[in-house]
Amino acid sequence: MFSSSGFNRANAYRQVGAHSGVENASPHALIQMLFEGLFQSLNAARGAMERGEIEEKGRHLGKAVRILQEGLAAGLDLDKGGELAGNLKLLYDYSVKQLTHANVHNDVGLVEEVIGVLQPVAQGWKEIGPEGNTTAGA
Repeated sequence: MFSSSGFNRANAYRQVGAHSGVENASPHALIQMLFEGLFQSLNAARGAMERGEIEEKGRHLGKAVRILQEGLAAGLDLDKGGELAGNLKLLYDYSVKQLTHANVHNDVGLVEEVIGVLQPVAQGWKEIGPEGNTTAGA
């Protein structure tokens, strides 16, 4: 039904769109994108675990760990961010540890735990504006 060249073009358009979105995004929006990608990966990993798809589980958990380490944790300014940045770093490190255990032991509960502890952080980030002002009342 779909030609491989048509699929390749569609994929290229998606990549250009994603790349453009990242290039034009504010730092605040970039963090939101990281959280969205993280939860997509965690939910995909959970589904792969439930279906017994070991390779897919590993791929999605690996992506989630990279987002946590190379995106969210690496973006923290521990000097300027004070206690909050330090606590977020500890939370991200804990999440990586739990996801590693989830991968090794095929434990869906640990993936769900990580989702549960990170959702309030992502929600809080979503509720603040780019300048750090609350937008909930707007």
